[in-house]
Amino acid sequence: MEQSELESKVQQLEKGLAVQEASMAGAQATQAAAQAGMTSTFTATQTGTWAVMAAGSVALVVGIFLGMAIAKD
Repeated sequence: MEQSELESKVQQLEKGLAVQEASMAGAQATQAAAQAGMTSTFTATQTGTWAVMAAGSVALVVGIFLGMAIAKD
């Protein structure tokens, strides 16, 4: 093989490695974003559930006191 052929093959290998590294970095970034999205969705769901339960509890207590006040009259 001549020197120019070897240089050409080395350059092709370097390009291939650069493309592979970029693809791996993109896949890792995508996976990290998906995981962050799932975590934030879960957190929002839990927060919403607790907010609804708290509102329901407050409404129940207010309803009990209103019922007692109406019953006294």
